[in-house]
Amino acid sequence: MKRSVFQILAKINKVILPSYTKRQLDITKASKLQLAIIGWRAFVTMRALG
Repeated sequence: MKRSVFQILAKINKVILPSYTKRQLDITKASKLQLAIIGWRAFVTMRALG
């Protein structure tokens, strides 16, 4: 059940949140908000896959 919740969250993230890898964002120049979004997306993706 927990995994399915994260899978739903991952789909929502894909639609709503921006993809910085497609924009070729330099992580060293990213703002705190951009880093938080990257971290959140990574966290949700790892939980959805695991």
